[in-house]
Amino acid sequence: MRPKNTALNEIARYLTARDIWLDLNVADKRELFDAIGRYLEREHALSHDLVVTSLSRRELAGSTAVGEGVAIPHARVSGLERILVGYARLASPIPFNAPDDEPVSHVLVLLVPSPATDEHLTILAAATRLFSDRRFRDRLEVSADPDAAMQLFSTWSEGS
Repeated sequence: MRPKNTALNEIARYLTARDIWLDLNVADKRELFDAIGRYLEREHALSHDLVVTSLSRRELAGSTAVGEGVAIPHARVSGLERILVGYARLASPIPFNAPDDEPVSHVLVLLVPSPATDEHLTILAAATRLFSDRRFRDRLEVSADPDAAMQLFSTWSEGS
């Protein structure tokens, strides 16, 4: 049986410091998805258009904002060989059609192979729990660099 807090670290299994973007300057979802697509094309050889289209299509089905300034845009991507996770702390919050009507400043991106296994549901659930913790979000706000943010993702557990 897994310890209760292990699921939170599921995110750290797929996230690397190089896929953490602090103070990303975008004005809206379109610019956010474009920036994510450009980065993933450059660093992970994924098609920019495929990433943007996949994230946008999923967003049309319903907002991926979960409230409290957090969004978890996610999509299945054809041809992707492994799960990719990225985190962006935005320089300024952007509207995201959140259930609490609050703008978003924390974005955890999850791209999964198509067809996806149930593992992406585990990661989504872990992300929702993790980002619902105000202390975690506060610590992310003051993370000075991607390595510090990665350390936080890697070591945080419920009750930290």
